[in-house]
Amino acid sequence: MTENVVHLHKDTNEPATVTTLTVVPEPAPAPPVPLWVRSGRAVKTAVTHDHTKATARAAARHSLYVVGGARIVGRRAWDGRTAARYERYMRTAEAAGNMELAAEWEERGQRYRDARHRRRMDLLTSPIDAAKGIAAGTGMGIGGLVALGIVMAIATKDVSDVVTPLMAAVDFINLLIWIVQVVWGPVITIGPFLALLALWAVGSKQHAAPAWALPANIKNGEGEPITPSIVIKALRDLGVAPLRNAIKDMGDAGASMLGPIRIAGCGVEVDVTLPSGVSTIEVQNRRRKLAENLTRHEHEVFIMIPIAARTVRLWIADSGALDEPIGPSPLVTDETMTADYTKGRAPWGQDLRGDAAALSLYQRHLLITGLSNQGKTAALRSLALWASLDRRVEFRIADLKGAGDWSMFDGLATILIQGPTDEHVIEATEMVEGLVDEMNQRIAQRQADPTVVFDPLIGIVDEAQVAFMCPAMDDQKRPYGGSKALSRYFMAVRKVHNQGRVVDVLMYEGTQDPTDQNLPKLVREGAHTRASLALGTAAQSVMALGEKAVNAGAAPHLLRQGLDKGTLVIASDGIEIPKGQSSITVRTHFIGDEDAKAITERAKALRDGVTTLNRGEKRDPLTDIASVLGDKPRVRTKDVLARLAALSADAYGGWSFIDLKRVLDDAGAEPHKSDGVMVVSRDRVLRSLANRDADGSASAEG
Repeated sequence: MTENVVHLHKDTNEPATVTTLTVVPEPAPAPPVPLWVRSGRAVKTAVTHDHTKATARAAARHSLYVVGGARIVGRRAWDGRTAARYERYMRTAEAAGNMELAAEWEERGQRYRDARHRRRMDLLTSPIDAAKGIAAGTGMGIGGLVALGIVMAIATKDVSDVVTPLMAAVDFINLLIWIVQVVWGPVITIGPFLALLALWAVGSKQHAAPAWALPANIKNGEGEPITPSIVIKALRDLGVAPLRNAIKDMGDAGASMLGPIRIAGCGVEVDVTLPSGVSTIEVQNRRRKLAENLTRHEHEVFIMIPIAARTVRLWIADSGALDEPIGPSPLVTDETMTADYTKGRAPWGQDLRGDAAALSLYQRHLLITGLSNQGKTAALRSLALWASLDRRVEFRIADLKGAGDWSMFDGLATILIQGPTDEHVIEATEMVEGLVDEMNQRIAQRQADPTVVFDPLIGIVDEAQVAFMCPAMDDQKRPYGGSKALSRYFMAVRKVHNQGRVVDVLMYEGTQDPTDQNLPKLVREGAHTRASLALGTAAQSVMALGEKAVNAGAAPHLLRQGLDKGTLVIASDGIEIPKGQSSITVRTHFIGDEDAKAITERAKALRDGVTTLNRGEKRDPLTDIASVLGDKPRVRTKDVLARLAALSADAYGGWSFIDLKRVLDDAGAEPHKSDGVMVVSRDRVLRSLANRDADGSASAEG
């Protein structure tokens, strides 16, 4: 409703202003909700409320505890009164293939039956014997009481004392009857409740109720201690029918399958002897389900194959223990540490049991592989840092990433190549061919003098996949990359693998994401020590470690990408591996750039001085790309290449679009099309630089 209100001037009483008022009518009240609707809502809310559900579960749980307790007590009583226990033990021994033990349990069962038969036959004559005993005892008892009364009568000279002892006995019996009459009623009333309470106590102790009725902390059980019953239940529910049936047939419910549960580092270890008809591979293929049955995550359970036949060894971590750091490397904490290439072992990290894991480098070629940014470079570099503390060791290093991860070896390595371009690959190839020349010279010297001893020479190529994938060719049209007999890099590495070990010329390679294209079969199988970080597939695990190690339980493809950085699965005779296993999982120490520089300074102090041939300018390609982009949000790739060449002709003069794209792809700043032209985004490059700088370990984690 609208009204006009006229305001008069206070002096002339003439209309001064007109105000329009709009009056909004109040809305009509909502109709009342019927009582039955409100009652229904209240009932629904009460029924679905969490408190109501919790109360219902608690009532059901405690009721079912009584039922479960009765079942447990009944089974125990049945076992105590029959030979069922011996039958179960005998079936267990038969299922385990131990016929001698089965015969022993059969004999024990037969002895129990004979003893039971004798007891039952004795029951046939026991009433007569009991009657005779009672009669004799009663007669003797009454006679004794009368004799006692006679003695008392003679002593007191009172004839009535003859029956005094007899009457006292009668009064005592009468007192006992009265006590029983008083107590019997309450006992009859309270007895059933006491019996139910006893059954409830047994059931609650054993959690004898369905899982839906149990409390949350019991249902989830995350982090609960590993007990034999938990392991057996996990195996029973694994989904292997022969295993489940064998456990059911075993008298001890499968307990005889387990060895002792031993504390092993940050977890426990137990050997499981599988029954006949169950293969170890069937358990290995169900690792995730087994871990979940044990209330653990998949990465917290490792399945290994020991020497014993039909046996799997389970290592089960304490919940969350593998996510805790392992501490700094002894190379960092002990500034007096030195190395001995021949007899010493490099401190690499800790195994899953928490024991120190050390690797012998003596006359062993090395291969480390894994997905990008999982700690490959850090793991490889830590071995080189230890070896650098032996003044005899010479290094020739090619870092085909060129991010400065190996810059601290300037002044320590005789050759240091840093960069990802084809020119850097050519220089790395010539470096490896130089190792071959040195190897041949040493072999010639050894033939002339078998007693000659050589100083170790270690060639390191990090990001070796760049070399294998290089399309460049020399003047004779021989490719530098590839895996054919004409490939210069491939053939040089193969020659070092074939004969370099005996004259202490060694080859260390680090590579990403192994495939037949970027890591040929003959090269990966030429390494004595093969280690792998997290991988994507089981096929890649076979390429990295070999089929034998993977078949025996090695599973780097089951490591968590990004979460298990620095965790290696190693197959090598240079590290102590538990007997019967072909691999070991090691959590490596991380050594940052500053600590690495401090270690190399100590190594340089042990030497007389090394002149490093820097073959490849030490530049950071991503930083240089960011610097030439200027303030424009997008710059054509063609212009970026021209600006880089102007910035450093030596480093970027021979760059092609492929080289630029490789650096940007690795950094997560891929070039893209804009208006039909390939461009580089300034925001992407700066964001990649910021992310890399924010992660202090990124530059060293490969």
